[in-house]
Amino acid sequence: MSIAVIGANGGIGRRLLPRLNEADHEPIGVVRSEEQFDPIRDRGAKPMLGDLEGQFASALDGADAVVFTAGAGGSTGWDKTILVDLWGAERVVRACEANGIDRFVMISSRGADDPERRQGPIKPYIVAKHVADRTLQQSSLDETILRPTRLTDEEGTGCVAAYFDTDPEAGDPIPRADVAQAVVECLDHDATIGHAVTLYGGDTPIEDAIQPPS
Repeated sequence: MSIAVIGANGGIGRRLLPRLNEADHEPIGVVRSEEQFDPIRDRGAKPMLGDLEGQFASALDGADAVVFTAGAGGSTGWDKTILVDLWGAERVVRACEANGIDRFVMISSRGADDPERRQGPIKPYIVAKHVADRTLQQSSLDETILRPTRLTDEEGTGCVAAYFDTDPEAGDPIPRADVAQAVVECLDHDATIGHAVTLYGGDTPIEDAIQPPS
């Protein structure tokens, strides 16, 4: 399956590309600058230019699925959060609908199911993720939403704690590498379609954790 990764040069995207390649998929790394092409190729993906604040739709040509793992990042202002995490995500959803790309995996955030439960400086970010998730859920696409808790750059453990369509308040931080592997498992299991999955660090092997309860 040909899979376009939006945010391919980010913390999760960099770890996702080689995992998709190892799983016999054909990853497309969507980035904003040709200067990022070589690192994308080194991770086993085809680089394509796409800017969420400008033109990106052509970067999806030939894709069977899209993974949205882009984010403005904590060093930017809330204007960028709105333009990338919210509006950029919505634009990608609409482009997939227009181009007949049915499968979509969204990297969201724990707490995005109910922003009213969150207070403090992070709330605008959670609201942006909530609105983007809602747009995806109301679309015609076959969606899976992953909502990881606080991310770390530690080595992946290969294990997580996954909660389908619920959002417990507490749990361990999760390595970005394990979130990337969870994406691969979601793409390989259609049973995850239509679900939002909260992810924490945990003890259950990812291939077992990413299975909706029967």
